[in-house]
Amino acid sequence: MATSTQIHTRVLKCDPSSITFPISSDGADPPPKIDDPETLESLTVAARHITNGEPIAFPTETVYGLGALALKTEAAARIFSTKGRPADNPLIVHVSSLSMLRQLLPVDYIIPPMYEILMRRFWPGPLTLLFPSSPSIVPSIITAGQPTVAIRMPSHPVARALIALADAPIAAPSANSSGKPSPTRAEHVARDLGGKLEVILDGGRCEVGLESTVVDGLRDDGNLRVLRPGGVTVEDMQNVLDEEIESKETRPAVLVHRRDFQDAAMEKAPTTPGMKYRHYSPSVPVTLLHTSSSTSPPPAHASVVSATEFFASLGSSAPVPHPIITKIGLLVPSDSQLLRFAQDRESIEWVLYPLGAVADPAMTAQRLFDGLLTLDEKGVDMILVEEIGEEKEGLAVMNRVRKAAGESKWIAL
Repeated sequence: MATSTQIHTRVLKCDPSSITFPISSDGADPPPKIDDPETLESLTVAARHITNGEPIAFPTETVYGLGALALKTEAAARIFSTKGRPADNPLIVHVSSLSMLRQLLPVDYIIPPMYEILMRRFWPGPLTLLFPSSPSIVPSIITAGQPTVAIRMPSHPVARALIALADAPIAAPSANSSGKPSPTRAEHVARDLGGKLEVILDGGRCEVGLESTVVDGLRDDGNLRVLRPGGVTVEDMQNVLDEEIESKETRPAVLVHRRDFQDAAMEKAPTTPGMKYRHYSPSVPVTLLHTSSSTSPPPAHASVVSATEFFASLGSSAPVPHPIITKIGLLVPSDSQLLRFAQDRESIEWVLYPLGAVADPAMTAQRLFDGLLTLDEKGVDMILVEEIGEEKEGLAVMNRVRKAAGESKWIAL
């Protein structure tokens, strides 16, 4: 069925708490145990669509994914046509077990000790690793012709159970039109892709709220390169490596793309999603507000204005009593100092979506995409997003905000 044809989309409920994964003493991969009949039926229906080569949407701990068979070119192609995704933007392959991972790798490939550590500590979870790819196993449509393939094992019970029931790796970018904010609730997917999919599995709100961290540990220097920050923080990985590898001489460094290293060739032909194209943008303009509390100074070409001056410049200049009402979305921490400058004015209607406390970047990460989509849905004319510190989950938050924003302003408090 062509994706251009309007489809009746079914949203099927799943209860993640009803799904468990038995541990086998002989190393086998027993099927998941699903206690709730409705959840079992929903997953069975979804798995049947997957095995028939059709894409469906499902929850992961990061964001909702648009999944199809990873090892079938025609099925994977449906992902690109449904999203309107550029063909040179590779996909992440999701597995439900280590045995499924090994089926994707070249026969003679030995997983390096550093990857073994990361997999033991962060899988299942929001961490994607680059592995060598064999074209005879993984179709080039998945890798965009690159020699590596990005793989992760999701921790969300619905995602992992779906992969296990389909008994096949599933390629899954975020379940949204290409370039839009990633969905963190089933309602987000339905509003965007409803009519293009047969099935959306509703497993509730995503816990992490941002896509997975993508790591390349295949370079000759033995260091870890974070190509996309995400649900596993740089600090988490560095702490684990410090604990597990005693020798500083052999312990890899964790390097962040565009912070610790540059790679123009990789940006032109990326090995992982989220590097080449503008992402995460709602249908209205987004402005990133840097404040005087920023840890980094403004660039030389940037002009700094006072918060009072900036907020006074917003809205309509039409004379009272007939001002044009401007509806402005505020995506800021709940304890933001900027809130005291957003005073009531006849020409502005403020719509606030708090991101949680400044000291809680994990909450900000969880709420960011929902905030962008919610404010967009409420019909605001523009969205102002305040920066947060780039520590822990804040690094991933600011990575997404910079890609979403059309412009930046520097504000003196």
